[in-house]
Amino acid sequence: QVQLRESGGGLAQPGASLTLSCDVSGGAVSNYLMGWFRQAPGLEREFIAAFRWSGGSPVYADSVKGRFTISRDNAKNTVYLQMNILKPEDTGAYYCGARLSASGSYNSAYSYDYWGQGTQVIVSS
Repeated sequence: QVQLRESGGGLAQPGASLTLSCDVSGGAVSNYLMGWFRQAPGLEREFIAAFRWSGGSPVYADSVKGRFTISRDNAKNTVYLQMNILKPEDTGAYYCGARLSASGSYNSAYSYDYWGQGTQVIVSS
């Protein structure tokens, strides 16, 4: 019943910024630990950013640390990914994930119970 819907993807030039949104329906975002993953063609879905536990500070992949910021708005039931200083290697399909338990690994796609359909991000000049 829980559904995730990503939006905000598109074409951006290197160095530009882009904000992705993940709208959660059928459940409260506060009941889940949210994360962002991306998948490039021919590669596995890789961890980008996530909340390890409720109320805790987020964690990031080394490749995006200092450039990306994950945040949430419980009132809007939405999770965001602010992406700055975009690089061509940031290109890929970005997925929002939700997990019920903090017992799994936040950086493993297998730990997440729900996924959105993905939103495509292309960084190119």
